[in-house]
Amino acid sequence: MSNRTANIKRKTNETDIKLALDLDGGSYTHDTGVGFFDHMLDHIARHGQLGLNIKAVGDTHVDDHHTVEDVGIVLGQAIEEALGDKRGIERYGSADVPMDESLARVALDLSGRPALVFNVCFKSFGSDPAKIGQFDVQLVKEFFNAVVNNAKMNLHIEVPWGENNHHIAEAIFKAFGRALRQAIRVTGDQIPSTKGSL
Repeated sequence: MSNRTANIKRKTNETDIKLALDLDGGSYTHDTGVGFFDHMLDHIARHGQLGLNIKAVGDTHVDDHHTVEDVGIVLGQAIEEALGDKRGIERYGSADVPMDESLARVALDLSGRPALVFNVCFKSFGSDPAKIGQFDVQLVKEFFNAVVNNAKMNLHIEVPWGENNHHIAEAIFKAFGRALRQAIRVTGDQIPSTKGSL
């Protein structure tokens, strides 16, 4: 099996990101300047059994949006690059993950076609957008949308019930990691499509 790794650098006027990915495992460290987001990236790496090291510097004095979205872009690019022609992979993955009172369901297809279905309702208290600490929960969808578009995957995320926003988000990221681990697993030597390519 070839080396399934990628090293991506992305620098704009808003962010400067370096990411190293190994689909077959390794260490993980995340330093994005957004504490809750680092915690969620840890869950992807741990439950996906990925080597994933990310260093990001962004304009968090504006807000966290650019950093979170751009990390999603780079992670999606890295997944796409590390998979190569996708020969032998399982292709599909799914996971149901409970986190106390919350449940997240994630299904994905490394199809080469980007599509996101995000059926999640975070709890809002008062008129302000919901936050987990200082983290705007709207950025969860922005992150996964960026991953999907750049990894060229189908991703369905559903939270049928949940009350605590931290639990909801954590269940989503854990379920994504576990579903991704399943989908990238090498189980054969064929490209898993009747088309002959993905």
